[in-house]
Amino acid sequence: MIMVAPNGARRNEKDHHGLPMTIEQTVIAALACQQAGACILHAHIRDKQGKHSLDAFIYEELLAEMSNQVPDMLVQITTEAVGQYSTQQQMDLVTKLRPKMASVALRELVPTVASEVGAKHFFSWANEAQVQLQVILYDAADLKRLNELQKAGVLPGKKACVLYVLGRYRENLQAQPSDLDEFMKPKSQSPWFACAFGQNEHACITNAIDIGGHARVGFENNLWLPSGELAANNHTLVAQVASYAQIQGRSLASAQEAKLMLGVRE
Repeated sequence: MIMVAPNGARRNEKDHHGLPMTIEQTVIAALACQQAGACILHAHIRDKQGKHSLDAFIYEELLAEMSNQVPDMLVQITTEAVGQYSTQQQMDLVTKLRPKMASVALRELVPTVASEVGAKHFFSWANEAQVQLQVILYDAADLKRLNELQKAGVLPGKKACVLYVLGRYRENLQAQPSDLDEFMKPKSQSPWFACAFGQNEHACITNAIDIGGHARVGFENNLWLPSGELAANNHTLVAQVASYAQIQGRSLASAQEAKLMLGVRE
């Protein structure tokens, strides 16, 4: 499975002229990425001032446009706080919107022991509502905490779809392929995706593909080609990962296949 994260919460058109800011631009980018091999859009939205937003109404507009124009692609919304939103506001977005897919950062949604009661209620609700949650993990300590929360029943089930984020705390946000090692030492969750900050994104993602992971690429984490040149667009980054996966004998998942693999509701 290839997921594309075409914009993120922090970058804008000053960072790259091709970084999508509006719903229209995001949908156009998603279509090109879908044609290049991506089956999931990791979606961020912006308000009228171009700032990161968790506005449910804006998300509804994006989901509607994606359904109309790129129906053969899954959409995962984000609950990323970016220092703007509380844990309750993050959970409220998901319960109000009830999307098919959403990403949640473990350290944001369950930051303390005291927050575990509210998190348990939220994860239980999401499981019953068939909202497929991907849990974002930044290091091995996050993975250890996830395993502990699962054993304690805060998260239902023994497995969770996770995203391992490489390089978030490295100097200058430059991930290395070896950053994945710390996630592989404990018992890994399944299915798992990886994304990587910085110019080594492709090397990091091909390493993840080699050991059975799925890929998330895009301008949210990296703007550069392996050659050091600025990537022209998001779908160029998707295409090079798709090509590598196919050369390695891993067929690309369609949105329908990804639904089955992830347990996404129809």
